[in-house]
Amino acid sequence: MEWEADQKELKEAGAELLPDGRVGLRIHGWEIESSKASILKSLQRQEWEEKLGTCHLPEMIFGHSSLVLKHLESGLRIHFNAFDALLGWKQEALPPVEVPAAAKWKFRSKPSQQVILDYDYTFTTPYSGSETIETNSEQRGASEESNGNLYWEDCEEQLDLVALASKEPILFYDEVILYEDELADNGVSLLTVKVRVMPSSWFLLLRFWLRVDGVLMRLRDTRIHCMFGESMKPNVLRESCWREATFNSLSSEGYSVDSAAYSDPSLISQRLPIIMHKCQKLKVPDVL
Repeated sequence: MEWEADQKELKEAGAELLPDGRVGLRIHGWEIESSKASILKSLQRQEWEEKLGTCHLPEMIFGHSSLVLKHLESGLRIHFNAFDALLGWKQEALPPVEVPAAAKWKFRSKPSQQVILDYDYTFTTPYSGSETIETNSEQRGASEESNGNLYWEDCEEQLDLVALASKEPILFYDEVILYEDELADNGVSLLTVKVRVMPSSWFLLLRFWLRVDGVLMRLRDTRIHCMFGESMKPNVLRESCWREATFNSLSSEGYSVDSAAYSDPSLISQRLPIIMHKCQKLKVPDVL
């Protein structure tokens, strides 16, 4: 079901839809926009392969789909896209998951030649979003690894679950698929980002979900929350939680090993042990 804005609720919240047919809204100094497009065509995939230095990519890449959240006063731009996520996959370079069905996949990427599975065919990514600062109409990348002007700082502060659970009207909601692969019909690898905007805040969930049937499940969630305020600097909090379990370990605890029982990661996430959890606050430089 497509989300439809309630004009009265938008007006009461001081929000307005984006013009020119763009999907999203402006509210309390933020411009939030989602964009969806079809999967990359063959020529575009080749260009991505060259840029990423690989001949292996997910079956379906929504390379021109994105979610962008821009704080107009500070120039902060938080965005989510498939290319940066795959760059994270390439850099992390996890070893391939051992799976009995792998022998069937030897022609998976290039039908004309045999492919040895010596790469992470699950496309697991540590990606948790991209951030930039726009100043003087020039956009430059900024992160802790580059110039340090914009970075995430570990903190003890937790997400405000009470605020997120309140019965506020949802002014805007969307889900954007970034990439997907069915692992040669042996599971699923899926990266999505969902956003919802309320009168008091925005909240998003970036989720990487992996199920290798009969072998492994992996869930990497990034939740980001921003309460609206009067400050020129936005208050953005991020929680990262990685969970993982083998089917064998779940079986030893009495859980089903039927892959059909694990189609919805939201329903089974608590069964997967946490292997990494941290909270961070975004440190934004002074407005220039």
